[in-house]
This record gives sequence, C-alpha cells and structure tokens, in this order.
Amino acid sequence: MTTVLTPASQLTAADRCDRCGAQAYLRVVLLSGGELLFCAHHGRKFEPELKKIAAEIQDETERLTAVPNTASEEER
Repeated sequence: MTTVLTPASQLTAADRCDRCGAQAYLRVVLLSGGELLFCAHHGRKFEPELKKIAAEIQDETERLTAVPNTASEEER
C-alpha cells in the first residue's frame, strides 16, 4: 500500500474501521474531502480502489508486528 506521511495524529484504539468496527490502522484522506478509517484487513482488501480515490493514505499497520519495549533500563 502506498504510504504518505501526513501531519495527522497517530491513530488510537478509539479509531475504528468504517467497515467492521475493528481498530483502525489506516486513515484514507479522500480527494473529495473527508476521510475513511480501515483495519489492516479491509485496508488490504480495498487497496486498489482506495488508491484511486485517496489524496493521502496514513498506514500504521507496522504497529501490528512491532515488539513493545516494556522493560525499563533499571529493570534490566
């Protein structure tokens, strides 16, 4: 998927997929105005169509595979 870095804020757990209600990891800013939010699954499913109508795509799906750093330096 084409990713465009935007000054938009990071997606949070409160941002939900417009298709199924799961947590959103993609924000699609439309050429016509407005935006759509998608989970990773629906973002991949609708990718060809989204590219045609998107002014920008904010893709945060890498967060799904990122390993959180939970141990502080003092705990190591």
